[in-house]
Amino acid sequence: MTHHDMWRRDDAAKTVGSLRRDMLSSRETERVPLAEIGGRTLASDLVADADRPPLSRATMDGFAFDATDAYPLRLREGGIFPEDSPPTLESGEAMRISTGAPLPDGANAVLKVEEATVEDGLLSGTEISPGTYTYARGSNVRAGEVLFQAGERLSPKDALLLRDLGHESVTVHTRFSVGILATGTEFHEGRQPDLDSPMLAGLVRSWGHDPVYEGSVPDDYDTVTERIAALAADHDVVVTTGGTSVGKKDHVINALTELGEVLFHRVAIRPGKPIAVARLDDYDAVALAIPGKPVGAHTITSLVARPLFVGETTLPTVSARLARDIGLGAPGFEYVVPVTLEDGEAMPLGHVDSSLAVYNEVYNPSVLSSSTRASRADGFFITEEAVSSGETVNVVPYTAVE
Repeated sequence: MTHHDMWRRDDAAKTVGSLRRDMLSSRETERVPLAEIGGRTLASDLVADADRPPLSRATMDGFAFDATDAYPLRLREGGIFPEDSPPTLESGEAMRISTGAPLPDGANAVLKVEEATVEDGLLSGTEISPGTYTYARGSNVRAGEVLFQAGERLSPKDALLLRDLGHESVTVHTRFSVGILATGTEFHEGRQPDLDSPMLAGLVRSWGHDPVYEGSVPDDYDTVTERIAALAADHDVVVTTGGTSVGKKDHVINALTELGEVLFHRVAIRPGKPIAVARLDDYDAVALAIPGKPVGAHTITSLVARPLFVGETTLPTVSARLARDIGLGAPGFEYVVPVTLEDGEAMPLGHVDSSLAVYNEVYNPSVLSSSTRASRADGFFITEEAVSSGETVNVVPYTAVE
């Protein structure tokens, strides 16, 4: 095997994202209330049917008037509240108004109470400009704007705008059904615990879909192939763990080749390199073959498989100073380095000076990939070159991928 056999991470993630688009194009839909939209995928564009807000409103308790008029202003009796239909103000008039109340015709600004003086029915106060303390009609949304696009993954905050647009519910695609299968005689016979399956199920669930743990199979080619085929008939996505390398008992890649088309096998990332993704068109399913080492499994699933579920390939980062030198091994890879964050510093978790001492100055992704304590990191950075202590690294918080 050479480096040319491996895909770059960006290309792999984009390919996985294109699988998602293909799956959504023929997927069933359902209506869900706004309280349940978090993590769901919108089925069609949503277009504003009217200006929002439909009326200009006050954003402060105070006095409404035309800010081009000169003080003093005649104060009309009464006040305007959010539920009112306000009267029209004449030039030189003002009226009390509450936060959220519609601005009367003839007014274009609000003077807050703390800056106002009222004597003998006349209002004076601070000089203000039109638009002061007002939420202007159409300033939030204009009729005809496309505000949400089909295929977009919604979050709870989107309920704010959707409700303002008049929606009580929206149409979304049904969740992917995801069957998770552990491969390995050691797991199947109970000699070692299956560390990966609960973690992968949690990731899938956090990304808005429905994981089902489907047990384990021994390292037998026919058994592995038959079980993957059965799960592909029942689920939209099959996620396998282990068996993705080139050992005598690694049967997953050959099984996927028999059942469908392997789009890629091996990505130039350490840890997590031997991932594979396949189309199983005869079963109308997709398969993700995740390598078995637990931290590597989490890493590669987060960076390469995640776009299938959420449609996003970019990740937010925070800047931090690297606390120790990090040397690298073989060139041609992106190295994913877990770190803990404290006081603006990123300590490589696994470095001999960290709470998990598994390497010295040269990063050892193979050992770290097996160390479950590395999951206590706050995030990770990605590099293709050695990094010196004090240099700035861009850390992806683990909260951004889960």
